[in-house]
Order: sequence, then C-alpha cells, then structure tokens
Amino acid sequence: MTDCLASSATPQGVPPSCATPLTPALEERYEVLVVGAGPAGAAAARLLAQAGRRVLMVDQHPLGRDKTCGDGLIPDAHQALQKLGLLEAVMARAEPVREVGCVGPRGGRVDVPGELAVLPRQVLDELLARHAVAAGARFEQARFEQALEDAQGRVCGAVLQRGDERLTLQADWVILATGAVPKALIAAGMCERHTPSGVALRGYVHAPAMVGRIQAMEVVWSREVRPGYGWIFPAPQGRFNIGVGVTDSHSAVAGKGRKKDVNLRALFDAFCQHYPPAAELMRHGQLEGELKGAPLRCTLQGARWTRPGLLVSGEAAGSTYSFTGEGIGKAMATGMAAAEAVLQGRDDADTRQRYEAVLQELKPRYDLYERANRINAAPWLADLLIWRAKRSPRLLKRMSGVLNETSNPGTLLSLKGLRRLFLE
Repeated sequence: MTDCLASSATPQGVPPSCATPLTPALEERYEVLVVGAGPAGAAAARLLAQAGRRVLMVDQHPLGRDKTCGDGLIPDAHQALQKLGLLEAVMARAEPVREVGCVGPRGGRVDVPGELAVLPRQVLDELLARHAVAAGARFEQARFEQALEDAQGRVCGAVLQRGDERLTLQADWVILATGAVPKALIAAGMCERHTPSGVALRGYVHAPAMVGRIQAMEVVWSREVRPGYGWIFPAPQGRFNIGVGVTDSHSAVAGKGRKKDVNLRALFDAFCQHYPPAAELMRHGQLEGELKGAPLRCTLQGARWTRPGLLVSGEAAGSTYSFTGEGIGKAMATGMAAAEAVLQGRDDADTRQRYEAVLQELKPRYDLYERANRINAAPWLADLLIWRAKRSPRLLKRMSGVLNETSNPGTLLSLKGLRRLFLE
C-alpha cells in the first residue's frame, strides 16, 4: 500500500503521492487515522490506543469546541461510557437526572424513570478526546480534505489541511467520524444523501432561580411546535439546555433533497411562548451566547458504512435516533464497534464484514424508533400515551423500557399497541 493516490471522488485533482514527507511534527504513517474528535471518534481512538495501535485523531476544531446538542446522556450513553472506563469521570462533571418528563399538548405529564445525566457537549467531547490522548492516541487540529487510494482503489490514508500546510498521511485504516455535516463524506465518496434527516436549535440559559424547579429532562409535544418537539434539560452550575428539534425535516429524496417548510426560530419562539416553564426560564434567566442550529443524520441511513480501508461511524453513519434525537450513546457505540473491527479483523474484507454486521444488528431498532417518530407529527398521540401511562403502571414500565432500550418503541404506537393502551 505504498503507491497511494488521491481519491478520484473529489474534484480537487490528484494531490502529492503518499511518499510526500510531512512536517517533522507528524509521522508519515499511522495504523489508524480517526477523522473527528467527537464521541464516536474519541471512543474509537481510545480503544485502539489502549490496544497499542498507533493512532492519529484529527479534527478541524480544537479540543473543547461547542456542539449543538441536547446534551442528554440516556442509558445507552452510560453503558458506552462504562465500557470505555469513563463513566465515573463523566458523571463527576455532569448533572444527574432521575426522569424524563413527557409533556403532552393538553398539559398532561408523566415522568419516566431512567439512568440519566446532562453534560454540555463542549465539556463532554473534550473530556472524551483528552482521555483518548491519555491512552496514547495523538491529536492534531487539521481538516480532512480527501481520501488517498492505492492502485487497487483501497483507502490508504488522507490529505489533511493544517493551517496553511497541506499534508499527505498514510494509514492502514481510516475511521470517518465527522458528524452530520456531509462535506467529509462527500470527499471520501461515502455520501448517499446530502441533506440531513432532521434539524435542531438550542441555547443555554443561566437561571439559578430555576434550579430545583426543573429537575427532569423535559420533552414537550404541542401543536405550536409541530412537527417537532421542545425540550428543557437541567445542566450543571445553574444552567439549562433549551431547544426545539424537527426530525424528518427534509424531503426523502436520494442525494440532494429539499428542506420542508420548517422555521426553527419560529418554533423556538412558539415553544417559549406557549410552554409556561420555558417562558419563565427565558424571562428570569440569561441566555448565554446565541441560539445555535445543527443538522441531524438519523436511522443509519444516508451514507455508505464501509469501503476498502475506510469505516464510517457516529452521526456521519446516521447514528442518531429519529424519534428522540438522541445520538451520543450510539455514536460512541459505533465508534467502539469500528475500533473492535479493526482490532479483530483478519483482513480488509473481514474487518468490514464485522463492522457492518454490528450496524445491521442495530438497524431494526432504528427502524422501530422511526415508526415511533410519528408522535412528532401527531402530538395527540403523546396525549393518549401520557393519559394512559398515568393510570397504568405497566405502560409506564414499558415507556421506561423504551428509554432503557429493553422495550420496543414501535409497538407503543402501532395499531396493536394503541389497542393495548385501553386494556392495560
């Protein structure tokens, strides 16, 4: 794999060959190049470094960059952090939460228990990445420009842009964990859908007076924010993460679909106007910085998962759940799966097969969450679920099972499931 050329998938032409020397600050070859230092990339880099692999993790942003997110750590995130050996370190910084408060359009509410916490992504991502570095991974701030290919078309490295330097780096494997923005996927020839599957807008409000008054991770459905939902999550140090999200925000057209008629700022304003705790939070608290929007890639769709020499993980692979918009836990899980495939694979084909098998095993669960996503377009379903859950301990237990991924979310909103609501 010494005869590497730039991937023809990019329009920038052929860069220097893999033999072009780098600056002394970087080696010319690594066993694994991880592109992206978010939860997926950091999880992959940590496992690989702990196994003794020579790993370079790159990101176009410095460690500790902000990321638009709800910041909620639900049970699958706790499980992933436990596997990484970082649960205690994260929980020492996070705000523990005991319940998700589901609020319907008519004001009905049910609190669903679970193992939960909230930690701003700026803190979480830096903590995960620095632990990857502590395990032996190398970090460089650089932007992925394009993949390198050998004479057989296998990815054998990447072209990176570091400041004014254009660097050519060889690697046995590349793990692409670049999030929802499709630029890197396009450059690597892995993008199947340019438009996102959802969008979200969030802000941080400092409101010490509201501490103790909003204790749950509140998720709110109403006609005012249809076809999406609003949320308020209590964060550490008297802050609250408040936002709105819309899944299925773009037309389901292969390649370049079109955005539907969705105005996130208007939905955010409507949420703050019509949901009393949100109105009080904005009235008595101080908005820190600006509201920030971001795309979502959901349902393990929109990108190829593998090609020879390259694996796609995290939200770049669509690791976010469409119903809840949660993606941190599954991003880490897919990053670890990519690392384990590299560590255990006998050859290229076996490595790819191992990784794709993990995602294929997850795919039915994503499909069920996509079915449950209908609640966002029909908020009266939230009213029905909440009404029955307040009267049925069995149904509340099933809802907690959905949160903990021990129950099927699709059956709650199937015809059979709706009939069962009146029998439980």
